Amino acid sequence: MRRTLRNGAGLVAALTAMVLVGCSNGTSTTAAESPDTDESQTASGEAGGLISVITPSHANPFFKAEADAAVAKAEELGYEAQANSHDDDPNRQSQLIDSAISNGAKAIILDNAGADVTIGAVQKAEDAGVPVFLIDREINQTGIAKSQIVANNSQGAGLVAEAFVEALEGKGKYIELVGRETDTNAQVRSDAFHAVLDQYPDLVQAARETANWDQQEAFTKVETLLQKDRDIQGIIAGNDTMALGAVAAVDAAGLTGEVVIAGFDGSPDAVQAIKQGKMLATGLQPAVRIAEMAVEQADRYVRTGETGAEEKQSIDCVLITAENADRYTNFAMSE
Repeated sequence: MRRTLRNGAGLVAALTAMVLVGCSNGTSTTAAESPDTDESQTASGEAGGLISVITPSHANPFFKAEADAAVAKAEELGYEAQANSHDDDPNRQSQLIDSAISNGAKAIILDNAGADVTIGAVQKAEDAGVPVFLIDREINQTGIAKSQIVANNSQGAGLVAEAFVEALEGKGKYIELVGRETDTNAQVRSDAFHAVLDQYPDLVQAARETANWDQQEAFTKVETLLQKDRDIQGIIAGNDTMALGAVAAVDAAGLTGEVVIAGFDGSPDAVQAIKQGKMLATGLQPAVRIAEMAVEQADRYVRTGETGAEEKQSIDCVLITAENADRYTNFAMSE
């Protein structure tokens, strides 16, 4: 088992490398930008003015955490900050970007509403002279946004899948819950899960359902699946919100403790479920740090005309289990 898991980790690492190379069109994710770019020739400015923070719904604790962190960092650096939600509606996102432009925003921090539909909106802001710094979700084009800072979803999902396999001892039937199809993270996480899970012929996927990142939708779908087949040993979800819906459905079916459940994001409620023994693990995305990095780079760009980093940046995730859950703070881990 241990030897095979190491092979799984290697496959996930290779998948991660391919994803990053493919997405970056050959650019490094860590090197600083060349001082010879046009941006570096921009005249120095002063900190201050409005930074607009636009994310999905703040009802999701992950998005609220990143919005709060971005606002706090912007205010710390001497800016005004305004946080709004597009609720994953591209039209609403476009309206909010228009408002940011008309309000003279110095920069936009954006967790976008779709990898393709957002390209035009980012281009519109850039054409208006408002730099955009993407967090959490990439778009399917480079060279428009100043930064695209995301968690290493492939690496993190691989860690979750390895823990899931180990808990199931490499056998049994499981359900996969997948996020919104327009979100690139949904497919990246699913691919990374399967880079590990598909190595085990005795681990059988009984169902794969899209629950659109939603807790109630996940609850309903898992409830229905368990009514059809109670012989399910595991549920692996593309985010914690769906995982928590699965936890509730498993509990309602009287199967708590019999079904292994794993998620992704590192939400407070998921960590609490891990402490209670209702979930196995989650992959922590460092949402707070990513949001802070975006604001810091926006500030540097406002003041100097450069970000000090490559456009594509990937931050590793951390596996949270019962062993380290006590070190968890809000979407971060203490030393």
